[in-house]
Amino acid sequence: MPPANAGPDAMGALDEIVTWSATTLSRRIHAREVSCHEVMSAYLAHIDAANPQLNALVSRLAPEALLAEARTADHELAAGRSRGWLHGIPQAIKDLSDVQGLPTVQGSPLCIHHRADADSLMVERMRAAGAIVIGKSNTPEFGLGSHTYNPVFGATRNAHAPTRTAGGSSGGAAAALAMRLLPVADGSDMMGSLRNPAAFNQVLGLRPSFGRVPGAAPEAFGQQLATNGPMGRSVEDVARLLAVQAGYDRRAPLSLGEPLLPAGQDPAAALERDGDDLRIAWLGDWSGHLALEPGVLTLCEAALQRLEAGGCRIEPAALPYSAEAQWQSWTTLRHWAVCGSLGGYYADPDSRRQLKPEAQWEVARGLTLSAQDIHDANVRRSELYRAWCALFEQVDYVAMPSAQVFPFALDTPWPETIDGRSMDTYHRWMEVVVPASLAGLPAISVPAGVDARGLPMGLQLIGAPRDDWGLLQLARLYERISGELAPMPAALNG
Repeated sequence: MPPANAGPDAMGALDEIVTWSATTLSRRIHAREVSCHEVMSAYLAHIDAANPQLNALVSRLAPEALLAEARTADHELAAGRSRGWLHGIPQAIKDLSDVQGLPTVQGSPLCIHHRADADSLMVERMRAAGAIVIGKSNTPEFGLGSHTYNPVFGATRNAHAPTRTAGGSSGGAAAALAMRLLPVADGSDMMGSLRNPAAFNQVLGLRPSFGRVPGAAPEAFGQQLATNGPMGRSVEDVARLLAVQAGYDRRAPLSLGEPLLPAGQDPAAALERDGDDLRIAWLGDWSGHLALEPGVLTLCEAALQRLEAGGCRIEPAALPYSAEAQWQSWTTLRHWAVCGSLGGYYADPDSRRQLKPEAQWEVARGLTLSAQDIHDANVRRSELYRAWCALFEQVDYVAMPSAQVFPFALDTPWPETIDGRSMDTYHRWMEVVVPASLAGLPAISVPAGVDARGLPMGLQLIGAPRDDWGLLQLARLYERISGELAPMPAALNG
């Protein structure tokens, strides 16, 4: 196993193929400039070298089967058939989603023997677009907490700071993207699980509007906190993967039927806009309510200045709804959701002992809730939604940090204090991501830079309801001003 600071010599020479964006990779595959077999070979070699230390990808399929699937993809192209944008591109699916024939472990020993009988709806769409699934990306136990560690596969390291967390729950996906183990990746977001790990690994993570990317969970009507979404190293890659994932499906009754962008438009061209007169509300630390590690605001405010240089008007603003009422609504609905999914494990004393303490706490709190509690929480959520809609009558977009702390030590379960302020729950340190989750708003984390220690932070940009494409246009403007957003980790630079 290479040491934590291993460079290219320890890993072997880095094949240029794995450095290309997903858009470039797709274009070159379709132009027959590189074969799917060559792409798969390059990625498998790089994963073999880098993943043992990073621990981002798990439950990998046999190389022989993957290379055979890549050869089939080449034969299809030779016959004039492309399945879509992801044709021949390796993908590892977050280990909370089902992939037919692969285990869906969810980081728990309780699920270690579960093998999926069918693909999830999102995976079904990605495969239909040509993706070749090579395995899974690591996640915390049942996706709880923004630190990717679990008793089955262990912890995923940060691609830029290997002694620190990759975040979560899409930590495996974010670290793999940053380390060039994947060209693009799927993730999911309940409480910042696409945004927080993107911030920690200097990649991009988009939480789409609720319903934009349909899911087919056992309970299809009530649970409206989590959503799948795309991650990438460029805005165009994120936009193109979102286009694959998005769209109505009758199996998901709350999914959106409206198109992501007008039919026939080229995504690359449709992403371009100028920033003249765009109004962006800067919420900062919510007028002192949020505990933030020193340096977070400085980096995010400097990142905002790039958008200001691009013509945007930055306007300091206050949180449009009570932070305490928001938190009460969030925790109630989260307890309810987690209790619904894990309550069966909790009811059995043997399986309860195998749940991590945070999961047991969520379920125990959920079991104390009444129907009136759920109703009241949803009323507060509705008030919050209307307050945010009113804010979007005054501004076009909202900005705030993507995380409240920089990546913390790998052996720390969660930050108990931030700048001297105690956190009263295992997830209070992630409070900054709650508004977009509760209101179902599109939100993207873009890399803001690194502090003096080289630790990354992200800037969270939030759009009005269903303005996913406008938000991507704003992120593209930021990218055009900033230059490449996802730098190569030092382990790959030497």
